[in-house]
Amino acid sequence: MPHVRQPFTLKALLKVTRFWNLVIIAMAQFSAAYFLIGSYAVWDWRLFVLSVSTVLIAAAGYIINDYYDVKIDLINKPERVVVGKSMRRRYALFFHTSLSILGIALGLWLNWRIGMVNFMSAFLLWWYSNFLKRQPLIGNVAIAVLTGMSIYIVSLLFDPFNKLIIVYGLFSFFITLLREIIKDMEDLKGDNSFGCKTLPIVWGMRKSKSFVYLLAVIHLGFIVWFNFTFIGLSSWLLIVFLFMPVAFLLLHLSTADTVKDFYRLSQYCKAVLLLGIFSMVLI
Repeated sequence: MPHVRQPFTLKALLKVTRFWNLVIIAMAQFSAAYFLIGSYAVWDWRLFVLSVSTVLIAAAGYIINDYYDVKIDLINKPERVVVGKSMRRRYALFFHTSLSILGIALGLWLNWRIGMVNFMSAFLLWWYSNFLKRQPLIGNVAIAVLTGMSIYIVSLLFDPFNKLIIVYGLFSFFITLLREIIKDMEDLKGDNSFGCKTLPIVWGMRKSKSFVYLLAVIHLGFIVWFNFTFIGLSSWLLIVFLFMPVAFLLLHLSTADTVKDFYRLSQYCKAVLLLGIFSMVLI
């Protein structure tokens, strides 16, 4: 009896939406609300709605990214391909559209500013998947901005000028930008096969690594300046949760030259983001 391909399964949906990444996003928002704004914020129903809307937009973004990247992923990460295997392409489009609309609607229910942020985020995720990610640097910056915004939007709900949330948003932006460039190094083979113009393809591996080092110095310097000018967090917090993890990343990046090396470094960047969330407890 021939195998009948299922239109989708719950396991496939959780996989294509990167369930654990969504958990991290929600955890980061609730942590920012509790530790950087005040414990009262986590009991505000609006925070729950905000978090759900952000997670829905992010899930839709993961789906459309996989939808457009099936052929490339079959080369770079064949074991992770869901769209076209466990989920039909038309179902992927249905879930992407439905989740995006629901996320935007929930944002508008809270207030028009959050609704606009959600709309622009959904549009940028679609544009990134369809075009920007195949261009040098601009796609990396787009994802980094969206990651930082997922933290800052909590401040937009309660206190638009909360300096602690701004600095954590900058931290998230910075680590994500480094991670996205490293992921492009990891995906070099597949991206090159389909005519992508990512930074490692246009500049080569050595210049791309040098650019990452330069970005690290610039962003570290900016965060330190912002902290000591506007906030005044303890120096040991910056050393333990920022300088040491970034120094470890750059040290190992200098010797990385295989797909496995770059994959480990991209996963390490994710761990650094989690470490940053944990550091909120100490503020």
